[in-house]
Amino acid sequence: MTLGFDRRRLLTGGAAAAGLALAAPALLRHARAEGTGPIRIGFPVPLTGPFGAEANDQVRAAQIAVKEFNAAGGLGGRLAEILVRDDKLNPGEAATRTLELIEKDKVNVLVGGLSAAVTLSINNVARGRGVIYNSISQSDAITEAKDFGRTTFHEALSPHMTAGAVGRYVFPRHGKRVAFLTADYAYGHEMVRGFRRAGAAFGIEVVSDVRHPIGATDYSAFLPMIASLRPDVLCLCNFGRDQVVSVQQATEFGLKQSTKLVAPVLLLTARKAGGEAFEGVVGGTSYYWGLEETVPSARAFNDKFRAAYGGAVPSDYGALGYAGVRSVLEAAKLAGSVETDRLVPALEALRADFYKGPQYFRTCDHQSVQSVLIVESKFRNQRTPDDLFSIVHAEAPDEAGLRSCAELGHRQG
Repeated sequence: MTLGFDRRRLLTGGAAAAGLALAAPALLRHARAEGTGPIRIGFPVPLTGPFGAEANDQVRAAQIAVKEFNAAGGLGGRLAEILVRDDKLNPGEAATRTLELIEKDKVNVLVGGLSAAVTLSINNVARGRGVIYNSISQSDAITEAKDFGRTTFHEALSPHMTAGAVGRYVFPRHGKRVAFLTADYAYGHEMVRGFRRAGAAFGIEVVSDVRHPIGATDYSAFLPMIASLRPDVLCLCNFGRDQVVSVQQATEFGLKQSTKLVAPVLLLTARKAGGEAFEGVVGGTSYYWGLEETVPSARAFNDKFRAAYGGAVPSDYGALGYAGVRSVLEAAKLAGSVETDRLVPALEALRADFYKGPQYFRTCDHQSVQSVLIVESKFRNQRTPDDLFSIVHAEAPDEAGLRSCAELGHRQG
């Protein structure tokens, strides 16, 4: 394709101009993709708000992926840069920032998100403008046909994968009477659905599903009612500060004496903030730095993070920031381009072990197929201050843990 045109001349001239005006966005995207300037990666995440600790760790880890890429010479000498924007955990704000990244900042690809609702908002804008978006937020809906587009990729685990793996581990070991304390938005709802589906195979009895708003600070209205139902397992389907506060208050209330506390996503940042209250809590995660004892790529990633950030170890969601950016940059090397029509099949063909073992994107829905770790929090007998979890089980990468392509509404797969 010849790109040596003046756009203003292309947009003049009667009926021909009207047709060319429709084609102009595609031409501009192609010119941007094949240019000599930096590869620009838009990175909208909630830097402020209850998920801020996780989002800032995503940024730190993503910067490592860019540094690696640039140190290796980039794409034929073309280097990458990250444009970070605060989506404030708000779908409307996320849509505005994403549109600015595409139209004003001329990003080549998008990576980011840390809320099931917000990630759909980002994806909707990106999909409508033909820009690749690699989501690093847990979401079931993003891979369903109604929200999916050919430029949509999902680097994170899905709630179906995470809650399913945790449920299959917990229910046979800790009992069938199950209560839920659920953040009242898409993430919480999808986690409950995943637990219920996994639990059906074990005959679980759901004794309650109590909903709370994001940012709740007082769970005293909920805990006595839950305790009165005598559940064997309480699944805390919330995130960030919500998880910290609810675990602390459930522990103070004495629920642990008769009930196993379970979090579908057990966060390293939450465990650090919550301290002793998290003792014995079981949950799932896409990554824990302790994998380095058995997985060489985890050791390599951790060492880079430690070197960059004063000996700190990466969190689970931080690692997703690294993986999301690393995936699109490695695919760009395979494609020799960041043009969408070349980058999409390169991402579909990518087979990688970047930081946790093998993973790949399933073709029909672009969901990353990867391991799910089950971890148990510990407070005593820590070897180091970062020795916060024991990996008690790992589900290997397997499409059997995903909903089928047909169930999601896709014709292929």
